[in-house]
Amino acid sequence: MKSYFPLIIGMTLVTYLPRLIPLALLNNRNINKSLKEFLLYIPYTSLSILIIRGILTAADGMKIVTVIGVGIAAIISYIKGNLVLSVLAGIILSFLAINTLV
Repeated sequence: MKSYFPLIIGMTLVTYLPRLIPLALLNNRNINKSLKEFLLYIPYTSLSILIIRGILTAADGMKIVTVIGVGIAAIISYIKGNLVLSVLAGIILSFLAINTLV
């Protein structure tokens, strides 16, 4: 049996280093206020793109479940403003809807 450990280590480095290097290089620098504000919107934009793509490509039997999950995530995100909480709530409610409706 082949060892997958070198492959796992290589994939870890390839994934982690592009995130670590900019953080290490820009650690003590002052970033322009407009750039900093722009960077704050990237997680929300990425999540929005993934959600819209998920809705548009959902299977025929999963459209209702997808809309339920996205709806609860949007409501919680609007009320609480917490990205992690809204995503987790959307996942949990979608899971429950799949197990009860489908």
